[in-house]
Amino acid sequence: MASRDEKDLTPRVRDAWRAARELYKTEHPTKPQPFLTCTYRSVAEQNELYAQGRFKPGKIVTNARGGQSNHNHNPSPAFDIAFKDKLGNIVWDVVYFRLFAEAGRRSGLSWGGDWVSFKDYPHFELLEGK
Repeated sequence: MASRDEKDLTPRVRDAWRAARELYKTEHPTKPQPFLTCTYRSVAEQNELYAQGRFKPGKIVTNARGGQSNHNHNPSPAFDIAFKDKLGNIVWDVVYFRLFAEAGRRSGLSWGGDWVSFKDYPHFELLEGK
C-alpha cells in the first residue's frame, strides 16, 4: 500500500506541504481540510495504477508507468491529497483542490490540475526552481 506518511517526503516538499496546509486551514477553516493520500508509491503499485482503465477495469488515473512517477522515489518529491469534511467524509470536489493549489503555489508547490495533457487534481510537487 502506498505511504501516506509525510516522513516519506523530501524535506523541502514536506515543508511546502505543511506551509500550504496551514495557509489553507487559516483561509478556509470551515471547508473540508486536506490530508495526504499518497507520498511514496512502489514501482509495482505504480504499474497497477497505470493498468487501471487500460488493462484493468476503471478510469485512467495516471499516465506514468512504474519508475516514471515522482511518487516512486523515497523520499518522494511529490504528494497527493484529498479532503475531509467535519463529519470525516472524504471529499474529492475540484473546488477544494483549486483552493489548496492557491495556497500551494504560495508555498512553492506546483499543481497537477494545471497540467495540459492530463489533469491530476490531487497531485502536488515543487515548483521548478524552488
